[in-house]
Amino acid sequence: MNSGPTPTSDRLSDYLVADAVVDHRHPSIRALADAWRRDGGDPVAGAKTAFLFVRDEVEHVMDAGDPRVTWRASDVLRERVGICHAKAHLLAALLRAQGIPAGFCYQELSALHGLNAVYLHGKWSRLDARGNRTGAGGEFSLDAEKPAWPVDPARGERDHPEIHPAPAPVVVDFLMTAEPGPGWYEKGLPRTL
Repeated sequence: MNSGPTPTSDRLSDYLVADAVVDHRHPSIRALADAWRRDGGDPVAGAKTAFLFVRDEVEHVMDAGDPRVTWRASDVLRERVGICHAKAHLLAALLRAQGIPAGFCYQELSALHGLNAVYLHGKWSRLDARGNRTGAGGEFSLDAEKPAWPVDPARGERDHPEIHPAPAPVVVDFLMTAEPGPGWYEKGLPRTL
């Protein structure tokens, strides 16, 4: 990214909202976030724990060859599987449940890729918990962005620098209407916002 992530709202409270997708008041999400908070209360440690959990403990459907479709954060947690967008919904919920503002960011790769931004130490940092199989390399860092895949402008790829308080409607609509089955994500995954 050239200019750094830019929030679309000036109100941090917008990045703490619970809704039908980021249902961070769900008991299973609350229990996990509360356990992490009890383990020290440091927001950076809590954010890193949430990131590593989503990246490493929740399978990406493409890597796993899993036919299930998940989109609501609590469902992603229960099923432990999701596409990058669904994993971003869960990470936002786990961060927000700890009182850490979190938003949604996008990259145009071969299809629209979803990741998060987190507000810590007075600044926004993007985090990509897609999962590090099949050549992806997302790492937790508040200093230097370490996405699953860097954008290659020569291939027509680009970053969207905006940080949205809610997931993109085009993504939510796609996930809510997708039919489970092999390769479901290949049938209409949005290419752009």
